[in-house]
Amino acid sequence: MKSQTPNLTNDFDDPFITVEGDEEAHEDDLWFLPGPLEEEPDDLPPGPRAEPPDTAVVDDWARAEGVHAARLARVAGRLGALDDRLLRGPEGWRHRLALIEAADLSWFAGDRVSSDRLALWVSMRLSGAQDDTNALARVGWAARRLTGGPGPKGDLAAFLDRRDPENIEDSTERFEDRAGGWLNVIAAAADLHPITRACMGFHLWSLAGLGQHGDQMEAAVTASRIAASDGSGAIFAPLAMGGAGGLRASGSPPERLARWLDGMNSAILTAMRHLDDTQTWSARAEGAMSQLSGRTPTALRSALTEWPLVSAPMAEVLTGASRAAVQRNLAWMEERGLIQEVTQQGRFRMWRIKD
Repeated sequence: MKSQTPNLTNDFDDPFITVEGDEEAHEDDLWFLPGPLEEEPDDLPPGPRAEPPDTAVVDDWARAEGVHAARLARVAGRLGALDDRLLRGPEGWRHRLALIEAADLSWFAGDRVSSDRLALWVSMRLSGAQDDTNALARVGWAARRLTGGPGPKGDLAAFLDRRDPENIEDSTERFEDRAGGWLNVIAAAADLHPITRACMGFHLWSLAGLGQHGDQMEAAVTASRIAASDGSGAIFAPLAMGGAGGLRASGSPPERLARWLDGMNSAILTAMRHLDDTQTWSARAEGAMSQLSGRTPTALRSALTEWPLVSAPMAEVLTGASRAAVQRNLAWMEERGLIQEVTQQGRFRMWRIKD
């Protein structure tokens, strides 16, 4: 029987051409397989995107500060001059400017408390039947915070006299958390000038969820304290004495900072003029009253320097003198042209220094 020799090929350079060819040939017939992923349409809704951090806004204000660097330097120089003047001047000057600023801020915030009503409320807690005691309390708070005390950086809740209630629900956002977020943004802007930080903090106030009670008043007082945080004489930077145009909230950060600087510059110049007039009057009154004896003339002159408006009951409390002595000295000063009565009425009369 003849054996058959197997027909084997020795061409190892052409491996399995037939098998691979068959796979390629039948690949189009595999209709049940999905197509390539890149060819499928993306019909799914977009997923949540990561929100930028709260501190990202600092970059916008840093660019705004660079745009107005020269203007910022001029305003900072004027604020430094006011700080030095108040540092060398009597303590009553700070109190006087704080009362004027608080009264002007009340008109910006809509409370419209006049200087005489504010003086009576702060000195003696007196209010008229037509006065809004809540508005007086808000403006009185502003006057206290502009006069002295710890600033807002350490404890903003204590600065604002606002705390979360003890029975607050767990789902409710706490005020301390909102205040902490705002303070974190201010801390992230530590490289910016205090005036720029103050402007940024004022315009971020409502966005941080802090604008519930006396929104504009609280924001302006807090910003004024931050703007003067590097000084030692001026406790606050005036914002409203020259008009409240710098506090208008509209436009981009460069536009807002430009208005802020212009408004602060006008307010500082107004404050300096107030101090000039007060210093001139104090020297004139001291010379004219040198012939009077006793401590009442000196104490009354100091009270008129410290308070924009003074009534007889106020002067009695501030000087510790009797009502008769106060009225006698007030009449003498009015006759000499040192003070003038501004109410033009028989009762509840108020006096101020006469330029």
